[in-house]
Amino acid sequence: MNRFAFNSLLRCRAKAFTSVVSGLLIAVASLVPVSVTHAQGYPNKPIRLVVPFPPGGATDIIARETTQRLASTHRWTFVVENRPGAGGGLGVDVVAKAAADGYTLLLGQTSNLAINPSLYAKLPCDPLKDLVPIAPIATAPMVIVVPVASPYKTLSDLLVAAKAAPDTVSFASSGNGSLGHLTGQQLQTVAKVRLRHIPYKGASQALIDVMSGTVDGYFTSVPSVRQAIRNGRLRALAVTTASRAVDLPEAPTMAEAGFGNFEASTWFGLLAPAGTPETIVKTLSSAVNDVLKQPELRARLAAEGATVTGGSPDQFTETIKSDITRWANLVRAAGARIE
Repeated sequence: MNRFAFNSLLRCRAKAFTSVVSGLLIAVASLVPVSVTHAQGYPNKPIRLVVPFPPGGATDIIARETTQRLASTHRWTFVVENRPGAGGGLGVDVVAKAAADGYTLLLGQTSNLAINPSLYAKLPCDPLKDLVPIAPIATAPMVIVVPVASPYKTLSDLLVAAKAAPDTVSFASSGNGSLGHLTGQQLQTVAKVRLRHIPYKGASQALIDVMSGTVDGYFTSVPSVRQAIRNGRLRALAVTTASRAVDLPEAPTMAEAGFGNFEASTWFGLLAPAGTPETIVKTLSSAVNDVLKQPELRARLAAEGATVTGGSPDQFTETIKSDITRWANLVRAAGARIE
């Protein structure tokens, strides 16, 4: 065989070998789960976190505190987007319909995930089917507050006035069917009084009106009003947990106020659209639980009246499922329904 023929044979064999190797690499790559390849390098662009309520409320506060800590610890970039409406349902729907790529997340809580399914006759999405839980973040007690100039110094004072003149003592909530609304409804049932409910579209305007005395009282979560209480603008009449709130030790519990077995609190957690790759869910869950262990964040949330929880996606799923059942019973008892 001459040199030209020999070199041609070598080139042919080299091409054949390269073709075989390329084929093997393609075959191996096809065996790697899509979620693994998708998650490599995640995140490599800003993550949008949808808060389904206006700025200034408990959900917004917890969202911003948590993302700031995630950003400083993991060098991730977050854009917090407030999308209020329909009792938080609008923001939930935005996330449920977003691309399941880990770049659109939801800071959900009890009202929009556990109460809305039984409150609304029809929802555009199902929290359990259209979202995937990532991690619970915190819980917070509900609190009953009045303006500091209010004649009601105790919960008993307010209830005595309500019994003397039904439907005249008013209370604000962040919306029809919200946790604040149902807490107020529950109080009316156990205390056998009739209060006048004033629903708002979020915490900010409700807070302004109760501080000015336009509304007699306000049922909300502690983080929403904690600063106003500390500044002497509001007086806390009672918290709705079994023990006193660490950051509001002066406020009696409902049991201390004469109503045993009365408990209502709200939880907050991170979720993504259904179909988000499992590796991304695990990455996010691990990162959230990591920062929730940091004393600085725990202290910051405690200062706002919230207690850090943390937990796995499965644990968060079970919390949502059990609370959907629990609040459905209270919604029916209250006769609340939004068509």
